[in-house]
Formats: sequence, C-alpha cells, structure tokens
Amino acid sequence: MRQSLADDPGYVFDNDRAHNEEQHRCLTGAYDAMTFQRLAETGVTAGWHCLEIGCGGGSVAQWLAERVAPTGRVLATELNPRHVPARPGLVVEAHDVVTDPLPEAAFDLVVARLVLQHLPERLAVLGKLVRALKPGGRLQIEEFDTAYEPPLLTPDEESARLYETFLATKYAVMRAGGGDPQWGRRVPAAMRAAGLVDIDPRPRVELRTAGSPGLGLQLNHTYHLEDRLIAAGMTRPQLDRVRALMRDPSFCAVSSVIYSVQGRRPQADVAERPVRPRREGPR
Repeated sequence: MRQSLADDPGYVFDNDRAHNEEQHRCLTGAYDAMTFQRLAETGVTAGWHCLEIGCGGGSVAQWLAERVAPTGRVLATELNPRHVPARPGLVVEAHDVVTDPLPEAAFDLVVARLVLQHLPERLAVLGKLVRALKPGGRLQIEEFDTAYEPPLLTPDEESARLYETFLATKYAVMRAGGGDPQWGRRVPAAMRAAGLVDIDPRPRVELRTAGSPGLGLQLNHTYHLEDRLIAAGMTRPQLDRVRALMRDPSFCAVSSVIYSVQGRRPQADVAERPVRPRREGPR
C-alpha cells in the first residue's frame, strides 16, 4: 500500500542518512564559494563569536573557525552533527533550533544556509536567530526559490517532462513536511519584519550540467528521497530514467535561484521587540 505523504511529514533532509556525505560534497562544490565571499564581506575576523545552525558537513563552520582564531569561537549546531570534524575554536553541538534555546545577544555573526525553508516554524526560528545576535551583529541566510528552473536541453520532450515531474514531486514532498521551496524570495522581507536593517539580498543562478555539483545535488536527491518520491507518485522506472537523464552529457537545465541575504541587528534595542510571525503569502 502506498504511503501517504501526510503519514510521514518529518524533516526532509535530515543529517543521518546514507546519502548525506554525497549531499554535503555537492553543497560544498556548488555553494561554498558564494557563501564564503558573502561572509568575508561582513569583515569576520579574529575574536568574533559566530553561530551556524544546520551546519551539515561543517565546511562553513570550518571556514569561519579559521578566521576567528585564535581568540574567537564558532558554535556549529545540527540535529546530528556527526559529519563535522573537530578543530580548535569550533564547538559542535547537537541542537534542534526549533525547540532548543540559543543564547541571546551572544554572536557577532549568525549563518543559516538552506535550513529555514524546511521548517514550518521558520519565522519563529528567524526571531530566535535575530535575538541571538549582538547589537550590530549580522545574520546571513541563504535559501532557494525554485519557482523557475526549466530544462534547456534534453534528448526529447518526454525527457523534459520527466525532469519537471521529478522537480514537482520533490517540492510536493517538501511542502508536505511544512517546507517552502520558494522561501528564498521571501527572506529579505522576513528579515526586515524581524527587526534587521541594511538588508542586502544577492540572487544567483547557474547552469545544471552533467557532473556539475548543482546537478549532482539533484541526482543525490533521487536517492536521498527515493521512498518519499515513490510515496508521492513517482515510480522506480521513472527515477531510473531521470537519473540516466541527469548523467547525460547533453543535458542542461537552469538552476533554481539561491538568495544570499544579509541583515544587521541595530545597535539600539529595536530588535528586542517581540517578533510576531506573520502569515506568509500564497506559495
């Protein structure tokens, strides 16, 4: 009997599955350069205290730890942080950002990459991250907007439709778990509503081609989410065909937009006002 999506909403991309290491490799290859460039613009340096939630494989936390050494500290949190190697100046903790507390006014820089879009409580978590900043501290959030990511070159129209079916099914799985695959476009307004200033969004789009980290991430998702994709209506033969398509050297698609958004907590206590979650618009 096919399992209903509603029977197992859960966190879609947890950090404790067989395909996580490949997922972390693809994320690093596709997005670390962008993330590091943006973080460098904050002026992060020795002595800063930083927080990364949902740290995944730890590449961002490691980069930060190198820059705040020897007098600073990085706290990296994850539901299951077993993939993050230890190093001086880096503290790794198992932590659920939805239910577990964070210290307030404690960090010069807070980073959340591809985390909040998966959480139904994303606006409440955003408020918690704002309160964790010191006055003058900066928050960097990076999220996808998947509204437009069409295939450009495929062997035939059937292959194009199959790729689109895979994407649509994956995002249905995410929504069933309370996620918002298009939340990237809503991040700047949400950060301003949470009390931050100097909001600075930067969008990025790239090509997905065979062997690229961005398309490798999509390929990884066909394995990582296989049971959920089948529960949502895809068949194993369809998954086999879309995997072969994404390995085809002639295949080419547009990536979703990833927004890298920074905001600053004011020096005054404006951000200490209660953050009231607002209703999000239609998805």
